[in-house]
Amino acid sequence: MNRPFPNTVARPPSRRLVLRAAAAGVALLAAWPALAADAWPSRTIQLVVPFPAGGATDVIGRIFARALGDRLGQTVVVENRAGAGTAIGAGYVAKAPADGYTLLVSSGTTFTVNPAINPRLPYDPLKSFQPLGVVGATPLILLAHPAVKANSPKSFAALVKSAPGKFSWASYGSGTTAHFAGELLQRATGTSMVHVPYKGSAPAMSDLMAGHVEFSVDTLTAAIPQLKAGKVKAIGVTTARRSPLLPEVPSFQEQGYTLDADTWLAFVAPRGLPPAVQARLEKTLAEIVAQPEIREKMAAAGMEPGFRSAAQLEKLIETELPLMRATAARANIHAE
Repeated sequence: MNRPFPNTVARPPSRRLVLRAAAAGVALLAAWPALAADAWPSRTIQLVVPFPAGGATDVIGRIFARALGDRLGQTVVVENRAGAGTAIGAGYVAKAPADGYTLLVSSGTTFTVNPAINPRLPYDPLKSFQPLGVVGATPLILLAHPAVKANSPKSFAALVKSAPGKFSWASYGSGTTAHFAGELLQRATGTSMVHVPYKGSAPAMSDLMAGHVEFSVDTLTAAIPQLKAGKVKAIGVTTARRSPLLPEVPSFQEQGYTLDADTWLAFVAPRGLPPAVQARLEKTLAEIVAQPEIREKMAAAGMEPGFRSAAQLEKLIETELPLMRATAARANIHAE
């Protein structure tokens, strides 16, 4: 025979039970960034290259996109958003959600050159981005037409000083890293030449080979094929040490001139990236740069591989930006 349930009165949860539940909720909230990071990436990652397809940054970007995809287990697609001296692509990334699904790979042009000459950029080089690391650098080199009677930094300085204002030098654009490097080079050597800016490396190299200008500052990426063909000759690299890509070419610094200028390549994300995602990306990029096959591919593209951490990248921008601003003011360099 079924008996009725005894009368019961619902009791409120004990204070201890409430505290345990609250503590569990706090712990879950505290662990949420880590849980979210564990779930990342769960979809395609976009890698923005603020240069046209086919250039050195695009080539390196595609090498890293494949390597990142392999290690992260998700597709990494490259999107070229060129224009306004990299400002279009950089501005797009600066305004993207800080969730790890939009990244930017770009040169020092984005982070120190543009901010030195353009106060109206759609981004701030430090406040808009979360640094992830530098993956390599491309030395710049002073080239000469084969008929020029100079073969080293010292003989170059002596020749140009003998006829101030007579010689001309080309860059691949006003306000570019080559323009800045050329101005720093002249200041270091005490020389003065006429600057002839071109719209790109190809026309600048063409006029150098034709003898319309005596000198040119360009990247190793653009210079190596023409050097091997004997169409131009190397005077010196603008970095502190010789480049392993052209070990026979002296540096200006080794011949007594204080000059250290290159163009480096860095990865960043929108500022506000979850720390765990940032740490994973930084670690992954360092691992990729350490791979021999990646280093070979970078060298073939004229890039010296070498990883520098997110903290080092931030320090690099902080150090280089005032130098670029001072150079721009001294040489009267403005955004076009």
